[in-house]
Amino acid sequence: MALRGVIAYIGVGSNLEEPLRQCRLALQKLDALNDTRMLRTSSFYRTEPVGVREQGPFINAVAEIRTELSARTLLGSLKAIEEEMGRRESLRWGPRLIDLDILLYGQDILQEEDLVVPHPEFHKRRFVLAPLCEISSYVIHPVFGISMQGLLTRLGYDDLRGVVKIQQTDG
Repeated sequence: MALRGVIAYIGVGSNLEEPLRQCRLALQKLDALNDTRMLRTSSFYRTEPVGVREQGPFINAVAEIRTELSARTLLGSLKAIEEEMGRRESLRWGPRLIDLDILLYGQDILQEEDLVVPHPEFHKRRFVLAPLCEISSYVIHPVFGISMQGLLTRLGYDDLRGVVKIQQTDG
């Protein structure tokens, strides 16, 4: 029986305690969520930090999932994975063991206190757009009406070394 539901994109990132291993583990846990199926994952990318610059580089990836979970329930599941993996609240844009963000949830636009979809910053972030374009360059941003590839192109190519593909995922 085919899983119904919504196609969502999840950003995955880490820069602490073997970040590549943390990202792999998070993708495994995401794939194991009830009423959710992993469709594709991007390669892993080594990326320079944004915001707080005095920290180690991040490893980032994007997962495409099909889920029957509501956006609110999916957010709760992502927070539970982060907590189970040992994430603690810390400095905004600071180092983190694992970070899981809903980037897109279908074409929904949600503006709640603790749930904003599409993710409000990802259209400015090469470390999100590069892996997202690898798996779904044609997807249209529901607010801007521009494809992911179009958003990446608009960022320009002045700092390509800040986001480097390092390894394919298993999915």
